[in-house]
Amino acid sequence: MKKRMLGNSGLEVSTLGLGCMSMSSAYGPAGDKTEMIALIRKAVDLGVTFFDTAEVYGPFVNEELLGEALAPFRGRVVIATKFGFDLDPATAQRSGGVNSRPEHIKAVAEASLKRLKVDAIDLFYQHRVDPGVPIEDVAGAVKELIAEGKVKHFGLSEPGIQTVRRAHAVQPVSAVQSEYSLWWRGPETELLPTLEELGIGFVPFSPLGAGFLTGKMDENTRFDSTDFRSQVPRFSPEALKANVALVALIREVAESKGVTPAQIALAWLLAQKSWIVPIPGTTKLHRLEENLGAAAVELTADDLQQIGSAASKLHLEGARLPEYALNMTGL
Repeated sequence: MKKRMLGNSGLEVSTLGLGCMSMSSAYGPAGDKTEMIALIRKAVDLGVTFFDTAEVYGPFVNEELLGEALAPFRGRVVIATKFGFDLDPATAQRSGGVNSRPEHIKAVAEASLKRLKVDAIDLFYQHRVDPGVPIEDVAGAVKELIAEGKVKHFGLSEPGIQTVRRAHAVQPVSAVQSEYSLWWRGPETELLPTLEELGIGFVPFSPLGAGFLTGKMDENTRFDSTDFRSQVPRFSPEALKANVALVALIREVAESKGVTPAQIALAWLLAQKSWIVPIPGTTKLHRLEENLGAAAVELTADDLQQIGSAASKLHLEGARLPEYALNMTGL
């Protein structure tokens, strides 16, 4: 697989990464550990060098999973993890809200290093902005960790553009992670131009709309109570019924190319900027192989214009996150 540079940071990763959250949390019961380790190692075999996790996934167990799975490939892969929530190490549960106090960031870094079995965290994101801690203090804490050799690159997840600018002035931000797909194009207005101006890479999560853009859902789709999508407005039966028009558009293009809707959705993202690296997640080998196949899909300027123009005319229903979660983002 080809590689891409995340902005001007010098951080080179595979064109597509692997989001690992769903292996341990958020999309229903956790996957079988042995199977998930095999899947992660198969991703390496297929050319993936960029893996995304966070202490809150599980909590903790997702980092442990990656630490074990990727131990044989140390130095050959890039692991991104995140800090920013209050978690109780004794119970492995959320014990509060956001927490980006400098002393907490440093404690999280030490714990993540142990779980990931690495000497340095390749990319350390603030998971969500903490309104109680100036972003300059957050960037300063990560800057100290970089100086100590415990972190290599600084990232932000779901920040507003002023947060990005203020953080970047203290410690250069290598990558910003936010949701972006044909189903959610919010970053196009202000975030992407800001990142291009500052030379920061962009890592879209949910590049397949949390599975919606695969074309496997309709208004009859239901989600387990342990699946976060059961709480998300855009996955209500009414919203799904309205939003399938987008999938129909993507499927039409996919059929003309002899590929799948998921591959078109990912190829569209890759075509937006050369410094965009999506991280689709999966727990299934055939989905992993399908997603990675998107890197070989060529979309012409006419294809992109057709998709973008048609998609912009659709009225999509439902918020992308529950209200409490939206309130924690800068977008």
